[in-house]
Amino acid sequence: MILQPATQSNSTGSPIGARSLVLEASRQPTAALLPHLGQLSHVTRSLTAWSPRFRNAGGPGGTDVDSPRGQARGKPCREPRESSIAERVRGASGIFLGGGDQVHLITTLSGTLVGEAIRDAFVAGAVVCGTSAGAAALTETTLAGGEVDEDGNEVEMYIGPGLGLLCFGALIDTHFAQRRRLHRLFVAIAGYPQLLGLGIDEDTGLVVHGSIGEVVGKGGVTFVDGRDTVRFDNASTVTKGGELTLSHLRVGLVGTGQRFDLEARELEALLPNGRESGIGNRESGATGTGTRETGPVALGRDRRDPSPGGSG
Repeated sequence: MILQPATQSNSTGSPIGARSLVLEASRQPTAALLPHLGQLSHVTRSLTAWSPRFRNAGGPGGTDVDSPRGQARGKPCREPRESSIAERVRGASGIFLGGGDQVHLITTLSGTLVGEAIRDAFVAGAVVCGTSAGAAALTETTLAGGEVDEDGNEVEMYIGPGLGLLCFGALIDTHFAQRRRLHRLFVAIAGYPQLLGLGIDEDTGLVVHGSIGEVVGKGGVTFVDGRDTVRFDNASTVTKGGELTLSHLRVGLVGTGQRFDLEARELEALLPNGRESGIGNRESGATGTGTRETGPVALGRDRRDPSPGGSG
């Protein structure tokens, strides 16, 4: 996921490929890399995999990559250390949030100096990006669970507060086509029809300019909207997922190169003054053009993301 304030402008107007989205923060002079907030072995593995990519993508002058590791909430407070980490994050022009568990990520960062520093850096003009759980955590409301785990046990769906950097009532789901999560998003929107579900495929990004999101990369973005459209919904009474019944839920697929208005919840081409056709397919790749874009960007997980598997 990559976030940029609406005050930033696109320096060239050219597209960015999905893997270039992952590396967009590294194109800033300084990047704070938070690959995974978990066990030290996981952090070390992620840092080993991600750091060279960020340094190599920074352009001729390279990128100064910092990788501060915060203290989990509930652990003994080390205020001087957290203050130091927060200042490093606040001073970064690019911030990357890795994969894992979005609920753990949000719980760890919310109400902390580091969490405040991420928001301060974003408001000041920094790029904030993430993948998998990092993308799911970007919105005001986040989604986790609601599917069967590796042991065959059904995990209860969790819908709760996110980091609040992407608005428009968006609810992001990642690995969407690869993990067949359409039913999960149906269930989430059935319970909270005012939200806009966005299912992002792997190696795919949604680049948002103001309220307009452009899909880039190898896959697509599925949108699920129940606001003012559902005629029948028994989500409040069902006890099993198979009993859920919905009618007139708006569902669409936005392909690469197409643009979607998050506020209007419709393809830009169908809106007044919208363009007659899409803007063409764009190739993705690690060496694709990674230019600055206006507004927030949500990014589905890179299939080669070294972060340990989680609910992201």
